Amino acid sequence: MTRLSPRLFIAAGAAVLAAAVAIGFFAPHVPDFVRGLLYGLGIALVFGGLLRSQMPDACDASTPALRRRYMREFVPPMVGYIATIMGSVWLLKSVTDPALRALVALAPVPFIALAMRAVVRYIRDTDELQRRIEVEAVSFATALVSLGYFTAGLLQAAKVIDVPSAVAMIWVFPLICLVYGIAKAVISRRYA
Repeated sequence: MTRLSPRLFIAAGAAVLAAAVAIGFFAPHVPDFVRGLLYGLGIALVFGGLLRSQMPDACDASTPALRRRYMREFVPPMVGYIATIMGSVWLLKSVTDPALRALVALAPVPFIALAMRAVVRYIRDTDELQRRIEVEAVSFATALVSLGYFTAGLLQAAKVIDVPSAVAMIWVFPLICLVYGIAKAVISRRYA
């Protein structure tokens, strides 16, 4: 299996960002969360392409069969997550029963759990060097985001900043993923 070019990710991200801007001009009736999702996806694709272009080929030395299995196990849950998060945001505007609101709000969680399972299986089945790179990157990302979250909590307790708790909690996992990507690029250069 050949790897997708970082340029392809960057081009796709630019196209998605252009679509988000165009929707703002030509279809202003489209809900804000759809445009926000497009902006987020576009930025993620551009950033991912830029990040991948900085990683040496030794950064991911897994076998083609392992990469194919990972994509089969990772992509469908992520598509399910995107669909359920969009549906959840839309449904929460009209659902009033607390139990049903909780069920709707938590609908995306099983998809993220399946995606995490795919990541863990991938890391477990790679060779020793790749596993070391992955574990170091995950460890660094978790430690750095935890330190940042703890620091922000202290500043919040001292009433220096005021971040809504929902915003703070929702962004922990995406920040770990972002810092993991950066850490993997940096750490893999040591082994290249």
